[in-house]
Amino acid sequence: MPLTDIALCSRALIRIGAAPITAFDDESAEAEISGALYAPARDALLSSYPWSFASGQVALSLLPEAPLADYPYAFGLPSDFLRAISVGTGSKGRGLNYRIARSALHTFSDSAVLTYVFRPDESEFPPYFDQALIARLAAEFVIPVTENTSRAEALFALAEKEFQRARQIDAQQDSPNRIENFSLIDARG
Repeated sequence: MPLTDIALCSRALIRIGAAPITAFDDESAEAEISGALYAPARDALLSSYPWSFASGQVALSLLPEAPLADYPYAFGLPSDFLRAISVGTGSKGRGLNYRIARSALHTFSDSAVLTYVFRPDESEFPPYFDQALIARLAAEFVIPVTENTSRAEALFALAEKEFQRARQIDAQQDSPNRIENFSLIDARG
């Protein structure tokens, strides 16, 4: 069963021995802390790895104004953009030289296909990511809620283990990348 943002925060609060919340605008310290810390923690975890459930491709729209220097073309980024993975053109999602600056992608090509990490709805989070996010939220919430720094260290270590476990599970859902255009392999013929 998919969890909501409130359910994720409530489970993290329960892990640290605090009362769960029913909404971010509850009149409790836990709700205020959850409301302030949830979105940044979620986005940081999502952007820390190219998760299979949060990766996509999009053909970018050319912006009317070109960059001042280095690249001749600029493209607007999608509204749900968190992190670039690669940029290509046509039917290939990688291979272009690019730079992201001030919410625009700059490149030498007049067309661009962006492979990127986006912000999916919480209902699309798989269970392994839910667990990693709950562990991270518990670590983020423990000092503001309980003021216990030694517990925070232990929870951040646990959150890192959950993150590594989630990455491992997610990586098994894709074919391994193969090395392309590597000079030593090309030399062997």
